[in-house]
Amino acid sequence: MSLTDHLLARIAHDGPITVADYMTECLLHPTHGYYTTRDPLGTQGDFITAPEVSQMFGELIGLSLAQSWLNQGHPDHFVLAELGPGRGTLMADILRATRSVPGFHDAVEVALLEASPTLQNLQAQTLKDYAPRWIESVADLPESPLFLVANEFFDALPIRQFLRDGDSWRERLIGVEDGALTYGLGPRVPQIALKHRLDDTKNGDLVELCAAAIPIITVIAGRIGTHGGAGLIVDYGDWHSLGDTFQALKAHERANPLAAPGQSDLTAHVDFEPLALAARAAGCAYTRLTPQGVFLERLGISTRAQALSAPLGGSELDTLVSAHRRLTHPDEMGNLFKVLGLYPSPSSPPPGLEP
Repeated sequence: MSLTDHLLARIAHDGPITVADYMTECLLHPTHGYYTTRDPLGTQGDFITAPEVSQMFGELIGLSLAQSWLNQGHPDHFVLAELGPGRGTLMADILRATRSVPGFHDAVEVALLEASPTLQNLQAQTLKDYAPRWIESVADLPESPLFLVANEFFDALPIRQFLRDGDSWRERLIGVEDGALTYGLGPRVPQIALKHRLDDTKNGDLVELCAAAIPIITVIAGRIGTHGGAGLIVDYGDWHSLGDTFQALKAHERANPLAAPGQSDLTAHVDFEPLALAARAAGCAYTRLTPQGVFLERLGISTRAQALSAPLGGSELDTLVSAHRRLTHPDEMGNLFKVLGLYPSPSSPPPGLEP
């Protein structure tokens, strides 16, 4: 049975499903899920993340976290964690860049949160020299200082979508029409979680909720607020969610999210405000939301690019220049992607970010 057949049968039996349920099935189904069955990254995959664009991204992330570690008294044991580590490229670049920081590698314990067995195998190969351990949830993170990065992790968490109808909301659902998956709307009901959005939306506006993100950020912020550390959340999105951002990507091109379930990457823009407020409620400070390009320039990416370019010429130099532009230019990843930092309130924010 294909995933499409499974979904059609489920809907026929139980009725229309939420967008969140659909995302979960498509991405994490044990035998047909997008993340559980393939390596989606790189030129042969469906998308390329910043660490795959250039080593500069991971190097600067690593140095920002290492400086935070130094600023907080260089604790003699800490967890360096990544959520959704892909092929392990970002973590490998972080660890390479921090090798010269005295005591950093002696104190580090590497932890990875990864749902894909395929990617876990790739991470094990990439990071074999660092003895990483894999955790099933953030609740498995030790009660110790935590220095964490999540690059393009929260955008893949399942969302629900709600259309404003007067002072109430109708949930966008996925059902079946003429044998094909299609969108529909649920009944008009109040939504306590969206009560505050009645002030900044109008009739017909669509708002997205990512309930799965809140418990995750709460645990992370609790660890950092209690034991010290820092968190860097890098993703596309903005401070406030408004409008339909649910999308599919296949072979580096936009696709219909309801076509070929399990065969394309499904994501939605991250609504950073609820993440920041949940972090504060858990006892952790958060930084101003900062465009990725600004963050990387503050950390010295142009200087690093110049150093790397010195021995290069021809196509290699062109590739480096293109990578720098892609990571930082406002028309590319520089403004689309944002960075939110977490840190214990008595400390300074991670370098590259402002309170």
